[in-house]
Amino acid sequence: MRQIPGAHGRRTAAVVTLALALTATLHQPAGAEPQSLPEVRAELDRLYHQAEVATEKYNALDGKVTRQEKRLGTLRTQVTSAERKLRRLTGLAGAAARSQYRGGAVPAEVQFALAGDPERALDNASLARQAQLATNRRIKALSLAEEELRTRGDEAADELKRLRRNRGSLDSHRRTIRTRIGAARRVESRLEQKQRRELAALERRTADEAQAEWVRSGVLDSAGTEGSTAGREAVAFATGELGKPYVWGAEGPDSYDCSGLTSQAWLAAGVVIPRTSQEQWRLLHRVPVTKMRPGDLIIYNADASHVSLYIGDGRMIHAPRPGRHVTEAPAGSMEILGVVRPDA
Repeated sequence: MRQIPGAHGRRTAAVVTLALALTATLHQPAGAEPQSLPEVRAELDRLYHQAEVATEKYNALDGKVTRQEKRLGTLRTQVTSAERKLRRLTGLAGAAARSQYRGGAVPAEVQFALAGDPERALDNASLARQAQLATNRRIKALSLAEEELRTRGDEAADELKRLRRNRGSLDSHRRTIRTRIGAARRVESRLEQKQRRELAALERRTADEAQAEWVRSGVLDSAGTEGSTAGREAVAFATGELGKPYVWGAEGPDSYDCSGLTSQAWLAAGVVIPRTSQEQWRLLHRVPVTKMRPGDLIIYNADASHVSLYIGDGRMIHAPRPGRHVTEAPAGSMEILGVVRPDA
């Protein structure tokens, strides 16, 4: 179920302010920097959203790279083991060949015909037959070992290529994140102290309006007030992390990004969930927003780029964005895509 708060334009003053800002924008040259506070807020929202999208892509790929590094290590161990096996079998095959050479490679039936002691000849023939079978087994094992070595070597080479490609993509996402955050900070740095206070007030007012409209919709009328045992543990963990800084790519214990906080909260409750908000939305059990309960995860934005932990009474805990800290906030202050329940 998708809930889209309609705070924008609910108050006449806000509409007029925004309209004037948009009108002014039409007369600005292309690439002009934002002038009014609504423009500044819109620009900051855009930049930080882009940074958050890149962060979640980075997180997903970072986990994949970690798994690839582990698999590459396993493959390299297997290659080393196959090489040792091949050397041992090569040595055994060589020893068998030398033994046959010293014995003149005389067939067993000829040895029997020429033997002065038929009983001993039978023993010799049996031993020769066993030696021949053993040699054949070693040759076959040698062939299999060579094939295993080639297979493991090829797999390791392919995995290394994928790992290098993904590391390159990680660097690309890292640059995107830093670029967007840097641009947002430059926008903020141009604000005077009074403008910073006014911008913060505008953000709070917009969030409060969105929350009020969300509550008026009746969405909380049938929402649960009690979480599961694991849900309560997840909420307790997140509550204990309040005040810790947002850092992109972080998953504790000193700092978090949005999905780093939610994944660690549920891990503390004994439930392993996906690392990113997109994967949490894609893989976890979805529940109607009207049926959510404390401990559930609220997924935000159409691209599932943000996530918070619902704590009840219309409130949530989340790691908002760079420059902010883990905080408690109105659950309906942003565009809700849906709700998922990790322990369903």
